[in-house]
Amino acid sequence: MPRAVYVLALGIFAMVTSEFVVAGLMPQMADGLDATIPEIGYLITAFAAAMALGGPFLTVAVLKLRQKSALMLLFGIFLAGNVLAALAPDYRTMLVARVLTGIASQAFFGVSISLASRITRPEVRGRAVAVALNGLMLGTLLGLPFATVVGEHLGWRAAFWAITVLTVLAAAATFVGVPSAEGEGEETGSLRQELGAFRNPRLWLTLTTSTFVIGATFSAFSYLNPILTELTGFSTGTVPLLLIAYGAATVIGNTVVGRLADRRTIPVLVVGLALNLTFLIGFALFAELTVPAVVFMLGIGLVGVTMNPALVTRVQRVGNARSLVNTVHTSFITLGIIIATSVGGPAIDTYGLRAPLWIGAGLAVLGLASLVPDVRRRLLNPAPAPTATSVEEAADKVPQVV
Repeated sequence: MPRAVYVLALGIFAMVTSEFVVAGLMPQMADGLDATIPEIGYLITAFAAAMALGGPFLTVAVLKLRQKSALMLLFGIFLAGNVLAALAPDYRTMLVARVLTGIASQAFFGVSISLASRITRPEVRGRAVAVALNGLMLGTLLGLPFATVVGEHLGWRAAFWAITVLTVLAAAATFVGVPSAEGEGEETGSLRQELGAFRNPRLWLTLTTSTFVIGATFSAFSYLNPILTELTGFSTGTVPLLLIAYGAATVIGNTVVGRLADRRTIPVLVVGLALNLTFLIGFALFAELTVPAVVFMLGIGLVGVTMNPALVTRVQRVGNARSLVNTVHTSFITLGIIIATSVGGPAIDTYGLRAPLWIGAGLAVLGLASLVPDVRRRLLNPAPAPTATSVEEAADKVPQVV
């Protein structure tokens, strides 16, 4: 595996840590910015909305740049937003900072995934994407607790300064660790060429599957804390340990899926979604029982967001491995998070804390339904799927680094 793939994971780790930091420091930020807890919660929504809506436009703006140059520019925009957040004198300034960092993060994810795919052999692209996305998993496992501890002991602004330092380190590692020659021989596509992939109806169905998969998972993840404390009965001090265990499960699942994603993309997604559906239903039915609740929670971590390498592989085969397709894909993933959080909250008010788990189960069913055409196609044509479509090969004529 090229060293650059691990460097990309570090950049993703820094940005995911920034994405999640608000969730761990809501009371402190509310006091410091003279805002309410719900208003601080909107900063999370603003970040996600900026990712989903603004990321693709920023990606279009850097299409003509070599991918290493694009990453450095995106680091600069993200760094500026993060410094603005650390210095924010009021809520409005913080809101602007979160939008800026959200847009830069989304574009960074798209370019990073595209680059990870381009610098590895086609038959191991799924594994390369999994390595890069371990930055996302480790952001949940380590980044959020780290930022929360720093914020609790040194103040919430210190948490943003810590992320700023981490971002500078990741940018320096990218400058040194990603070869400048990665773009040589690459055809820089026009916007029309980039948009051509979206004329394929199959691509839109494929993107929708990702929304359902991630939406199903985040319907549970977004409300784990109140579910585990108010329904299962764990103390607030125990929940962080359970969340660390959940994060460890995502790292394990991501590694396993990454090794299977290239050759068994559709079976992995079908089995993963079916298991996630089972775990979500089990969690909803037995949330008040300690051992089953923990087992089902860890199961969701194992087969939920960890489907990302298979989702990325599927999208790249139907579309291509270019930056715009990957960024739009991450926008659809973010849309799943937005749906899960925006529907889950009101449902809790009406139906109780089990409601998000049932909503997640419903989204998992929709995800399985969206896979039916590919399953039928696979049954009718049992030949193994190619590692890359002719469209992707035409779009990605670059030297492969092993």
